[in-house]
Amino acid sequence: MTSLPRLHWSTLGGVTGGLEQRWSTLWDVTVDRGAAPALPPTETDLWVLNAKGERPLPELLRLVPEVGALPILLLLDPQAPALTPADLAEWGRLGSVRWGTLGPEPPQGGLRPRATTVPALSASQALSLGLVGASQAMREVLGRARSAAATRATVLLLGESGTGKEVIAKAIHRMSAEAAQPFVAVHCGSIPENLLESELFGYNKGAFTDARKDTPGKFREAHGGTIFLDEIGTMPPAAQVRLLRVLQEREVQPLGGGAPVRVEVRVVAATNVDLWQKVQEGAFREDLFYRLEVVPIVLPPLRARPEEVPYLAQHFLNRKAREHGLYPKALHPSVDPLLMELAWPGNVRQLENAIERAIVLSGTRPVLTRADFAFLADRMGLSAPAGSALPPELPAEAFTHLQFVSSNSMDLPPEGLDLNQVVSEMEKTLMLQSLAITRGNKKRAADLLGLKRTTFLEKMKRLDLEDAEVEAE
Repeated sequence: MTSLPRLHWSTLGGVTGGLEQRWSTLWDVTVDRGAAPALPPTETDLWVLNAKGERPLPELLRLVPEVGALPILLLLDPQAPALTPADLAEWGRLGSVRWGTLGPEPPQGGLRPRATTVPALSASQALSLGLVGASQAMREVLGRARSAAATRATVLLLGESGTGKEVIAKAIHRMSAEAAQPFVAVHCGSIPENLLESELFGYNKGAFTDARKDTPGKFREAHGGTIFLDEIGTMPPAAQVRLLRVLQEREVQPLGGGAPVRVEVRVVAATNVDLWQKVQEGAFREDLFYRLEVVPIVLPPLRARPEEVPYLAQHFLNRKAREHGLYPKALHPSVDPLLMELAWPGNVRQLENAIERAIVLSGTRPVLTRADFAFLADRMGLSAPAGSALPPELPAEAFTHLQFVSSNSMDLPPEGLDLNQVVSEMEKTLMLQSLAITRGNKKRAADLLGLKRTTFLEKMKRLDLEDAEVEAE
C-alpha cells in the first residue's frame, strides 16, 4: 500500500472543525493544537500553520532554522483583513511559504518536499566560507540567503567587485536541500562571446566546426543543483534570449538542433554593475532582468562593515598559511586598527591578497606587525594617527623560541637523546605558539591545545613560561 505524504497542522490554539478528517484522503495528518508552535515530526512533507496574527510569532522564527527547506502553508481566516506588504514580508522570513484560506478542500502538494533538514549556517560554518555576519548589514544578507535557500527561487547578487558574491552563492547552495548536488560556477565575462552559448547550453555533434561530440553544457552539468552566473551584465544578447527560455521553460535547447532537454536547476546570478541602467541603455533585456531579480541581495562593501575586518583577516591568515605549508602566524594587536581604518576599494578580495602578501614576505617571523602592511597605508595615503595609543606588544620571549614543528617523524640520533628534555622543549614550543596565535589569551591558547585552562596554567608554571604570556581575557 502506498503511504500518504505527511501533513502536520499547527493550529496555534485555533479550532479545526474536523477538517483533518476531510484532508486525510490526500494526507497522513497530524495536528498540534497548542497555542505555541512546536517542531513538526521529522518525516513531515508539508507544515500547515494558522496565520492568526499580522506578524509571525517569535517562537516560529526561532524554529525555522531547525526545519530548513520544509514547505510551509499559511492558512488565513476567510474573514480576516488583507495583510500589508510589510506583514507579508515578515511572514516570508519563515522561508518556503505559500498562502491559503481555511476551508474544506485539502491542501495541494505543489511545493518541493524537503530532501533533508538543512539548518542555517552556524558561525563557524559561515567563517569557513569567508563570511562573518558580525555587522547588521551582513546579518541581513545571510538572512535573505537562508530564506532564498529554502526555495528554488532565482537569486540576483549585487555589489562591488570583491565583496564575496560567489561566497554567498555557495552559501545559498550549501544551505539548500540540494547541497549534495552540483554547484557549477560560470564567469560570463571570461568566456568569449562566440563560445558562451555553447559553454552554457551545450551543443550537438556537428553544430559547428570542431564540434566532434555531443557536449551537455553547464546548465545540464548543474542539473539538480545550482548554477552561478557571475558578471551576468556582460552576457551578449543572443545568450540572454537563450537564458530567458531556460528560466521560463526550465529546459535547454542545445546548439545544433535536437529536442530540448529538461533541467531542474537553481540560478544565482551576480553583477557588479547597475543592471537596471544597462536595461535603460538597451544593453540588457528588461524581461530577463525581471526574471533574474526574484530575490535580490545587495552585498555591502567592506568599508561599510569595518568591525568584520579583524575576523576576516584572522580567517585568511590561517587559510593562507595552510595553503603555503607554513605554521599559522599571528597578527600583532596593533594591526587591527590599521586594517579597520583602510577603505579597501577591492573589498574582501583585496584584504585576502594583502594577508597573503604579508605572510609570504614576512619570512620565518611568527607575528605580522603594522610594518608588514605599510604598502597598504602608503597606497591609500593613511598613516597611524599622531599620538595614537597602540595595544601592548607581546613580549619578545613569547616568540624567540618559535620554530616550525614538522609533521614528519623524528630520527633518533646515534648518540641517543634525552627524551624528557625533547618532550619538554616541544611542549614549551607549542604552548608559546598557542600564546602567540591567540595574542596571549590563555583560555583560547589552552583550547588550541585541547587542554583545560587550569592544566595549561600548571604547565606554564612548570615550564617557567609565566613571564611569556599576556593576560588578554
